[in-house]
Amino acid sequence: MRTFKQQIKQILAFLLFIAIFSNYSSVFAETAETKDENAHHSQKSLDWPGVYRGFLPCEDCKGVKATLALNKNNTYILITQYVGKSEREFVEKGKFTSDNERNMVVLTPRDSSTTRQYVVGENMLTQLDNTGNLISGKLAERYILRRTDIKESAPSHSAH
Repeated sequence: MRTFKQQIKQILAFLLFIAIFSNYSSVFAETAETKDENAHHSQKSLDWPGVYRGFLPCEDCKGVKATLALNKNNTYILITQYVGKSEREFVEKGKFTSDNERNMVVLTPRDSSTTRQYVVGENMLTQLDNTGNLISGKLAERYILRRTDIKESAPSHSAH
């Protein structure tokens, strides 16, 4: 019964999230179909605007559920939840810059000078440590956010 209530709460939170942000189209990432022809080279080749999700390591909880939307206009929204510690979702908004020589994006929140850095790969972002280096060790693979908004062709419903 408890898990059912948790599932209902998660569904309601998700629906509320969609309802709140459905009127704010600039908050969510634009897809490749809206790509500007004058976009920077790495932005074109890696097609970085999009929605990325992951389950990051956490010292005092089960993990951090993270959803990051990178918008074509160089803004972002990051939603995190500390699973096993709280059901509260934290929302961070800000701007990001891209470093094309290193295939990186750097997130700068509106209300802080603390930045986050990610290496841009094909349909994924790999979080870097505070000094800008790849995180190593047995949990390194858990610092990857995978793109989840990739459009796939709809299945055909032809009658036989």
